[in-house]
Amino acid sequence: MKKDICLPAEWADQDAVMLTWPHAGTDWAAILEEAETTYISIAREILKRQALLIVCDDPSRVASHFSAAELQSVRFFELPFNDTWARDHGPIITFYEGRTMVNDFGFNGWGNKFDARLDDRITSGLFSKQAFKEEAGYLDCRDFILEGGSIESDGLGTLMTTGACLLNPNRNPELSQADIEDKLRNILGAERILWVMHGHLEGDDTDSHIDTLARFCDESTIAYVQCIDPADSHFGELQRMEQELKSFRQTSGEPYRLVPLPMVSPLYNEDGERMGATYANFLIINHAVLVPVYGTPEDRKALGILSGIFPGREVVGINCLPLIKQNGSLHCITMQIPKGVLL
Repeated sequence: MKKDICLPAEWADQDAVMLTWPHAGTDWAAILEEAETTYISIAREILKRQALLIVCDDPSRVASHFSAAELQSVRFFELPFNDTWARDHGPIITFYEGRTMVNDFGFNGWGNKFDARLDDRITSGLFSKQAFKEEAGYLDCRDFILEGGSIESDGLGTLMTTGACLLNPNRNPELSQADIEDKLRNILGAERILWVMHGHLEGDDTDSHIDTLARFCDESTIAYVQCIDPADSHFGELQRMEQELKSFRQTSGEPYRLVPLPMVSPLYNEDGERMGATYANFLIINHAVLVPVYGTPEDRKALGILSGIFPGREVVGINCLPLIKQNGSLHCITMQIPKGVLL
């Protein structure tokens, strides 16, 4: 175990948030204006509190959405990409003996479901363009497939993840669970790994990323999606997940404080397929929590619950209905950059 490696918790101080901006050559083409409206809303809330790192195809076009004052806190990087899910193709930053390490894991389009060859080069592209401070190290670990949305860190050596994703043969078929745990220890400094073996959302392409289901909110608190309707197709799996979460223990031996989030009323796309709406896909930034909302009756309740969990942060709801049309939400399109990483 590498106790000198730290994967910061999301609530740690941040330099910036990374976005990969949609354009007409991405899957957002049919609803580009609608999607960009959501991106702009998220970006502006971030810019009230910290910097933005934007990967895009045309910096001048994206810059036109922002004021001169806002642009002072935006850094643009022109790179080719397949799609815009920064959580899964962006850098995963650790601190190793006090030094920043930019970890570049492999991304294969959530198990080769989609072409992600360009996305897989984004982190190395950012490093070559000197996005990070000069003394930052770069670790090429693209032989190991790992998406940022598949792991949760408490910043103290505990990781939470799902078996449906990390143990799926479409990611690292040659590796056993023990091998995967060794990777997480050696690269990310994991001292404990909490495996969630149940839980899923319809309309999810990720094979049950943990950030759609259960989230660390502090070292002792986990917020999670709860389903209480036996008629809902998610009921059985989410009930089993809830029991798993109740069995987890902190390093002290105490159970976690578990806070249920409501299940979003069913939302369907134009083909009649249920979309993967979830309130667990929130983003913690400096002094705020950005929460996806969908125009459903549960929005207000979810915002109230999260306000109670994060009393020192402003909780801001952002319409993410456009995002779930492409099977993701707010956390999925963002990647936080911890304090002390950027130039």
